[in-house]
Amino acid sequence: MRLVIQRVSRASVTVGGVLKSEIGKGMMILLGVEDADSQDDVEWLCQKVSKLRIFEDENRAMNLDIGQVGGEFLVVSQFTLHAMTKKGNRPSFIRAARPEHAIPIYEMFLKRLAEVSALNVLSGEFGADMQVELINDGPVTILIDSKNRE
Repeated sequence: MRLVIQRVSRASVTVGGVLKSEIGKGMMILLGVEDADSQDDVEWLCQKVSKLRIFEDENRAMNLDIGQVGGEFLVVSQFTLHAMTKKGNRPSFIRAARPEHAIPIYEMFLKRLAEVSALNVLSGEFGADMQVELINDGPVTILIDSKNRE
């Protein structure tokens, strides 16, 4: 699984002109699933994300996790995170998981992140054409791939 995490002061997802989800301070997470991803990847990433210290303390050092600042999560599925661009100019998405595998992993991630963090976890709509708005605070953007744990 690949994640792009952005520390935000606010973020929202709109589907078909209707606001689906909106958060204030927290993390906007774009999540890409590939065929090799499993429950083990979900568990590792949820533990990592919930403890990621990317929020500033009183000394303006990134020393606090999302729970310590009372933040929320907004998670959006993003198959394009597995784009391959080595050949030509049109990306290939062959590594991205098909919906029959990706949807259960995505839903497992949402549920497990809420359990591990004990925080509000909102989401986009899998497979929908979504408009995502956010204000990246910092800016802080972190990339994590569960296949590169070392």
